[in-house]
Formats: sequence, structure tokens, C-alpha cells
Amino acid sequence: MTESIPQPAGPGDRPPPARFAYDAQTWKEIAHLLTNLPVSIVGFVLTVTALSVGAGLTVTVIGLPLLAFGLTAARRLGRSERARARAMLGVRVDEPSPLPWRRSGGFWPGLWQAVKDPVGWRTCLYALIRLPWGVVTFTVTLTGLFVLWPVLAFVVRAMADVDRAMVRGLLSPSDELEKRIAELESDRGVVVDTAAADLRRIERDLHDGAQARLVNLAMGLGLAKEKLLEDPDAAASMVEEAHGEVKLALQELRDLARGIHPAVLTDRGLDAALSSVAARCTVPVAVTVDLEERPAPAIEGIAYFTVSELLQNVSKHSRARSASVEVWRSDDRLFLQVRDDGVGGASLDGGTGMRGLADRLGAVDGLFVVDSPEGGPTTVTAELPWRDRSGTPAGKAPAKGASARGRR
Repeated sequence: MTESIPQPAGPGDRPPPARFAYDAQTWKEIAHLLTNLPVSIVGFVLTVTALSVGAGLTVTVIGLPLLAFGLTAARRLGRSERARARAMLGVRVDEPSPLPWRRSGGFWPGLWQAVKDPVGWRTCLYALIRLPWGVVTFTVTLTGLFVLWPVLAFVVRAMADVDRAMVRGLLSPSDELEKRIAELESDRGVVVDTAAADLRRIERDLHDGAQARLVNLAMGLGLAKEKLLEDPDAAASMVEEAHGEVKLALQELRDLARGIHPAVLTDRGLDAALSSVAARCTVPVAVTVDLEERPAPAIEGIAYFTVSELLQNVSKHSRARSASVEVWRSDDRLFLQVRDDGVGGASLDGGTGMRGLADRLGAVDGLFVVDSPEGGPTTVTAELPWRDRSGTPAGKAPAKGASARGRR
């Protein structure tokens, strides 16, 4: 799973109030402040040595690799400091995204990625600041154990809070950029997995369906050819059976082509394509499509297959008497809403393909919301980014609804 950006400190991040009777958290903070000095000495020496030697030798061929090595080592130092803060200070800071070595395109581009890594540079700054601060915390804490015992807990809490702020400010991932990188990495994996699953499904359908029928057809026509002179009536019967097999194979190929991308969607758009899907549903479905123009083909295809999968779930699992499909546009978003009056109980973990739909929509910056209490009704709302037929994000448009939440 891809790392994510840390959230603002919640109740679980806040230690209990300091008090005169020392508790376990206060002793952890004392231990953290006493270990600041040796840890900061190691970090300071590593950072100064790596940066000074690497920067001084940048005029040579080994300078840049040394600098990249130092920044990579600083990243590992930051990881250990985050773990120490998590264990002793209760600070929850997520790990930043790893450097994209495999996608950098070679040794030198990867080296340049390491040199300009903001996480490594901020960790170096953290290590430089920590040495004087480590001297202060070690001296004050060690002295306070002997002469400031009554108020040491409050002094320790104040210094530990400074440490918490430094860890959150300098050792956290790079805000929105890191978050976006993590989301894109996750979405890319979902897209790859979805495409591989679709290819396997098409291969399986071809192998088990149309291909098997065509093999039987070839065998039947071969036998009919052998019997054509000896037994014309039997040959005619075989040809008639082969004709039936041809019709079935053609129907299966049409169904397979419709599952890949239906011709009616390409020719006539979502309104006609969704009406065709609704006609095949086992319960009456009312379809309402309120779009002044057609979205981009990729968005249109995702919308079609989302509604198609949801109507299949209605047919198989809902035990509904009626259903409805609504499609509309609000500003730069396309909304889909499928309702049914069935038994409810649908969820993303219910084994009805909901999780796959949510992942597929999430891969294109979409949203997927399921509202299905036990006993029904079920309302599924999907939201997709609107792109026009040229593939560029659209501007503002007259809105039928303000948001998916408002239509629920």
C-alpha cells in the first residue's frame, strides 16, 4: 500500500497532561530527551560529512554520487527518528513515498532524483538543528533530575512538545505533492490490475464460448462433407445443426463485443446505451439522462459499464420490483445514480463487484457511494470527472444538482 500524508494531530497524538507524580509518558519523554544528544551527534556528523564532501567534489565525477548517497542516508536517518518519536513521544507521522528509482530512466536520472529529493534535504536541516537542541535537552533534563524534580515533568513536556513540532514540520512527507504522488501510484496499480482482469475475462469468454462453438462447427461440417455422397439426408441434418451453431457463435461474439464496447454507445451515446442495458434487466428500470453534450469516450465508457454492472446486481441480488437510473452533469463532474426498492444490504465488501467499481472510479479521480440499509432501498451514486469529446477538462455548465450527496 502506498504511504499517505499525515493527518493533523488527533486526540490519540496528545499525551496526558503533565503532573507532579510522573507517569509512563513522562518517563518516555525524559528518555527521549536524554537520547537526543547521542542521536543528534550521529546525525550531525553524517549530514555535515556527506554534504561537505559531496558538495566539494561536485566538480569531479564522484561528487554527485556522494551527495546522493548522503541524502539517501539522511532519508534513513529520518525514518529512524520518526520511529523513535512514534515510540517515545506518540507522534504519528507517515513515511514519505520512496524515491522512484525504477521509473527514473537510468543511473544519472535516478541520481538526480536523489539529489533534488525534498525529504532528504529537510532531514538534513533537521539533523543540523538537532545538535544544539540535543545539547540543551540533554543538559536541562539531566540537571533537572537532581535539582528540578518537582517541576521537571512540566519542563520535560514543554521540550518534548518542541520535539514533536520539529518531527511533524521537518520529517513529514511533502504535503500535497507527496499525497498526489501516492494517490497516482495507487491508481496506476488499480488501472493495471483492472486491465489485466478484463483481458483475462475476454480470453476466457473467447476460449470457452465462441471458440469452442467454432471448433464444433468445423468438426460438424467435416463430417457432413464425408457423408454428402453416402447419406445426403444425414449430411443435410448435420449442415442444419452447423447452421444453428453458427447463429449461436455469432450471438456470443456480439455479446462479447458489447461487453468490450457496445456499438450503440459509440453511435448514439449514453441515453440509448443505458436504455438498452435497462431493457435487459429483469426488473422495470426508468432511465433519465440529462446531458446537453456527450462526455469523452473514456468517461462515457466507464459510466456505461458502471451502470451496467449495477443493473446486473439489481437483477441478481436485490429482489427489487423496480429500479431507476439517473445521469446528469454538475459543473465539471458527471453523476450517475442507480436506485432500487429491493432488500438492501449491499456494501463495498459484499462480493457483488462493488469494490471493483469503486477502485475503477477511484483510478480516474471518481467517487463511489453506496447507501443500502437492511430492508432497502439501495441508492448507489457514482461521480466522474467531466471531460469533453476532445479529452480536455470542461468548464462550467448548467448544473442539475449541486453534488452527489445532495441527490441522495
